Amino acid sequence: MDWSAYIEDYKTFLRIEKSLSEHSLKAYLSDLGKLMIFLESRGLDIKPEEVNYALLREFLNKVNETGIGTRSQARLISGLKSFYKYLLISEKIQVNPTELLESPRLGRKLPEVLSVEEIDRIIAAIDLSKPEGHRNRAIIETLYSCGLRVSELINLRITNLFFDQGFIKVTGKGSKERLIPIGGKAIREISFYFEQTRNHITPQKGSGNIVFLNRRGNKLTRVMIFTIIKDLAMKAGIRKNISPHTFRHSFATHLVEGGADLRAVQEMLGHESIMTTEIYTHLNREYLRDVILRFHPRS
Repeated sequence: MDWSAYIEDYKTFLRIEKSLSEHSLKAYLSDLGKLMIFLESRGLDIKPEEVNYALLREFLNKVNETGIGTRSQARLISGLKSFYKYLLISEKIQVNPTELLESPRLGRKLPEVLSVEEIDRIIAAIDLSKPEGHRNRAIIETLYSCGLRVSELINLRITNLFFDQGFIKVTGKGSKERLIPIGGKAIREISFYFEQTRNHITPQKGSGNIVFLNRRGNKLTRVMIFTIIKDLAMKAGIRKNISPHTFRHSFATHLVEGGADLRAVQEMLGHESIMTTEIYTHLNREYLRDVILRFHPRS
């Protein structure tokens, strides 16, 4: 069973046609790896074009027996569909065996949202006497002020800061660039970080244009941002399960609660579909109650 040539071509397709990040690329290839392991366990030495719907159904049943969640199942099926769709459009197969596969129905899973008071507590928990203190304060303010993805934050470039105009430019999913308004508080924190810390660090090769650096002059990793936030939440006494994405969700929620147009929020978040924005802009019950009381004719 030699899948290597197919997978190499598929990787090239994902990089060039889909503009996927390395993180997303690994997820897609991991799905194929699971299928290959299953076929080997069955003693089947077959090529991708010989895989049929019955085999895929058996594979998914086996996966389901492991207790995998519905979201993970849906992502796995999506990965398989993507691979076989590529084989179909590249004319390596004539029949797509994934066509009849159905993904499990997903409910709307809304992540935790922080109140403004909780965000202030997290910022207050930062120890400014430490070398990384001003950097971490600027990170939190930027995440919340601009609603950035963690990948957008760690790749933020100095040349993409347009403070005089009140905007920053980020590169989001699919290498798509967008301009995002940035508030005065975040601008002040980033400027103060540069004065107190960033200007005294010698950047390593390839990191000279990166805004947020570690003490050795290298770009921060996704894991490091997660660690910083988990540590600050614990110090602030916040028991919610939060991550960098929580600040993005809070950013959108607070905008909508304040009366922002959903299309404007969609543009700032970089969502292709307004449906995605609706999922991220969770409205709490009290806000919905206030809307009904203000606008419903029978209230």
